[in-house]
Amino acid sequence: MAKTIVVSNQKGGVGKTTTTNALAVNLKARGFRVLAVDLDPQGNLSFSMGADTENSATIYDVLKGELKTQFAIQRTTLADIIPSNILLSSVELEFTGNEREYLLKNALHPLESMYDYILIDSPPALGILTVNAFTTSDYVIVPMLSDIFSLQGITQLFETIDRVKTFCNPNISMLGILLTKHNPRTRFSVEVKGTVDMISDSYQIPVFETFIRESVALREAQSLQHSILDYAPKCNAVIDYKNLTDEILGKGL
Repeated sequence: MAKTIVVSNQKGGVGKTTTTNALAVNLKARGFRVLAVDLDPQGNLSFSMGADTENSATIYDVLKGELKTQFAIQRTTLADIIPSNILLSSVELEFTGNEREYLLKNALHPLESMYDYILIDSPPALGILTVNAFTTSDYVIVPMLSDIFSLQGITQLFETIDRVKTFCNPNISMLGILLTKHNPRTRFSVEVKGTVDMISDSYQIPVFETFIRESVALREAQSLQHSILDYAPKCNAVIDYKNLTDEILGKGL
């Protein structure tokens, strides 16, 4: 039975897509069956994994009920993926009926025996798409930059997760806060880390021991649709994502 993990933060540019991509590649490299689901209308994860978003079925078609979920899966060299495109941005207006929070959960349920891990890249917002991702998932990873702006809104994110836990998915839990583009040698990053630790204590939310360092190679690999493991295996950030994968597996997942 697949473990479903959503990577979420309502702030953009914190590394959600990069983290989803990196975890999918690392888990697949270790022999696990991995499915990535792009739930962001921007479709950046789809592009980075070499998926076709123009002439093939997407998660939008699945959520509309126009085809069975398995027919939207694309098998790329990096991992299996259900892609997304800009059409998904209309869901707030289109999906207004009862039980709309469960659309993704119902769509992915038939695939749970086919994969070991289902990784969801969520949009930078706390709308119905993100609520669907929370309703579907077993665990949440929250990437955040080591800056003061990333601390803003974290409370709102946790409150949204708590509401979903109360009304839609009592089994969801926080896997951890992940510091990205983090430099532990700068005073400011150390101060931000201290604030994150206080938030962690207040909300009883773990912080990953692993942090991700800044890297141009990560962006290059994604823009070229290459595996980060092949493109820059000795890059600090690539090593960090390997360590993050170890840490996640070490938690019993």
